[in-house]
Amino acid sequence: MNRYWDIFIDSLWPMLKAGLLFAVPLTLISFGLGLVLALLTALARLSSIKPLVWLAQFYVWIIRGTPLLVQLFIIFYGLPSVGITIGAFPAAIIGFTLSVGAYNSEVLRAAINSISQGQWEAADSLGMTRPQILRRIILPQAARVSVPPLSNSFISLVKDTSLAATITVTEMFQRAQQIAATTYEPMLVYCEVALVYLFFSTILSALQARVEKYFERYIVR
Repeated sequence: MNRYWDIFIDSLWPMLKAGLLFAVPLTLISFGLGLVLALLTALARLSSIKPLVWLAQFYVWIIRGTPLLVQLFIIFYGLPSVGITIGAFPAAIIGFTLSVGAYNSEVLRAAINSISQGQWEAADSLGMTRPQILRRIILPQAARVSVPPLSNSFISLVKDTSLAATITVTEMFQRAQQIAATTYEPMLVYCEVALVYLFFSTILSALQARVEKYFERYIVR
């Protein structure tokens, strides 16, 4: 029993360190860039320019229709065969960003469509241009509506970063694999890393609840 406890304690900091150095930055960078891509994609799908609409639809179709793991393998292992070599961490950022952008573009598009047409018409009657209406009236309301699904997406991304281990990024799960290989206690180590992910997810879920409660006061029902 003492051996198991020693392995548990000795493994905890290396896993947390890997999470702080790789999983957290990977999550924040990918989610931030993904939100920008999601907004551009959502606006493209809502535009009246057909080539933009088709391009955005094609991008969402490809990313949502293929596994994230396969996408990471194509970026990291497949592109070098055509002369494009990308490091493990940048490859993970690209893969996760494309995934976040595709899925959250649908969230933002639905949020924008949920704003009543009357608000567009009222703003138009005041002489506002379409970009002004979007920036000043529609997008602020759509952002509040989309907080819950975007928060869920962020929490899911934290857990999905474990897939980066498959392309040699030394995040928490790969660190757990390395520890399990040296201690010969895979059950203990993998349960421990699962608890670490659960800990992060629980904290983020609590923060999500507070953020949602804060923004609820501004949503017009």
